[in-house]
Amino acid sequence: MALALLEVRNLTKIFDIAESPLGVRRPGEVRAVDDVSLEIHAGETLGLVGESGSGKSTLGRLILRLIEPTSGSVVFDGVDLLQANGSKLRCLRRNMQIIFQDPFGSLDPRYRVEDVIAEPLILHQKSVNQKIASKDRGRVARRQRVRELLQAVGMDESALSRYAHEFSGGQRQRIGIARALALRPKFIVADEPVSALDVSVGAQIVNLLRQLQREFGLTYLFISHSMPVVRYLSTRIAVMYQGKIVEIGSAEQITTRPQHAYTVKLLAATPEIAVS
Repeated sequence: MALALLEVRNLTKIFDIAESPLGVRRPGEVRAVDDVSLEIHAGETLGLVGESGSGKSTLGRLILRLIEPTSGSVVFDGVDLLQANGSKLRCLRRNMQIIFQDPFGSLDPRYRVEDVIAEPLILHQKSVNQKIASKDRGRVARRQRVRELLQAVGMDESALSRYAHEFSGGQRQRIGIARALALRPKFIVADEPVSALDVSVGAQIVNLLRQLQREFGLTYLFISHSMPVVRYLSTRIAVMYQGKIVEIGSAEQITTRPQHAYTVKLLAATPEIAVS
């Protein structure tokens, strides 16, 4: 098998807490992610499934270093992310993006759609537009790129001058996906991108993600609590329970021949949802 695009080894995140029952403060800790190891290969989708509070979203953020881990390592494209800082980390992050769960809270209401999608291009302007000599040419190239991204996610360029609150949840999520694609990343963490949407709208977004993966050669970590959605989209599935990966295997093996008792219960508790 080809070398992994992403390698996670013994990743752990411990959050310190202070409980106050009856006014008595007692220190404690929560192992949100507990000694997790996994690999994701270029071009595949690894589905990460588990109930709320199992540590799925925390793991996704640790991988992108949006949260600093307590211990472990994350190697992306041969580079240890946890050892990278400054310009080196900034350069790596162009290839790693995230689609957030909440399309109502993840878009800045003060920005027009054009500015929302263009923001990553502006932040990484030197690396993305190195060959563009003037600011005017840079602005023109940026606007053209934003138009292309809107078209790629199935939206009309008339959306450019409008604000996020003018759109439905599904349309906002498409805008969020366009923003994630702006820097032409290799790897995207999709953090429950359809859980806040109606089933029919969510199915459209899942199919869009599948189409974009083929078109742009993307690699996904797709986080969800819905086994049917994960099964439809994923090459392999990892099952997470209380901060640990309890089972990992092909989508077919996990959904038809589960080995762990928690996976069996998860499958039994999940209704069938058609995605077409």
